[in-house]
Amino acid sequence: MKKSLLLSLLVLGIFGFGNVSFAQNKINWMSIEEAYAKSQVAPKKTIIDVYTGWCGWCKVMDKNTFTDPAVVKYINDNYYAVKLDAESRKDIRVGGKVYKFDEANKANEAAITLLQGQMSYPSIVYLDEKFNMIQPLPGYMDAKAFHEIITYIGGNYHKKEEFESYKVGTYKTKFKK
Repeated sequence: MKKSLLLSLLVLGIFGFGNVSFAQNKINWMSIEEAYAKSQVAPKKTIIDVYTGWCGWCKVMDKNTFTDPAVVKYINDNYYAVKLDAESRKDIRVGGKVYKFDEANKANEAAITLLQGQMSYPSIVYLDEKFNMIQPLPGYMDAKAFHEIITYIGGNYHKKEEFESYKVGTYKTKFKK
């Protein structure tokens, strides 16, 4: 009896802690409406993953880049993170404006606006604490390249130095990746 109780507790502990750890290793994704509402109360930069259901590189980025522990931690600590399906037919309401599905472009007006009409997937859009555009960046990025960019923008280094100089100087010193 004692052995089976001890074994049960051990198994429960292993799986229980495993689940807690796994839950903390995920990006805290939210809708763009939620990010906008939160940014009005507690300003923070916003990162938006603009994707489509059919995009193969979007799936690779979900699997490889957005699960990297350093990426997850940095995004959760420094950004509101949004996943935006560019082909969503649902109305999106942000700051008093309603974005609808645009039949001609086969995309939601929010995605068209964020990507400045350059519909490429995946694309990551960076907004400042007031929800103003910093930069949309198209294309797949592996975890290392992505971490360089999110720290560059997240730490406001984009206001102080060129990206190439950040990568070889500040980034290597600060993050030692």
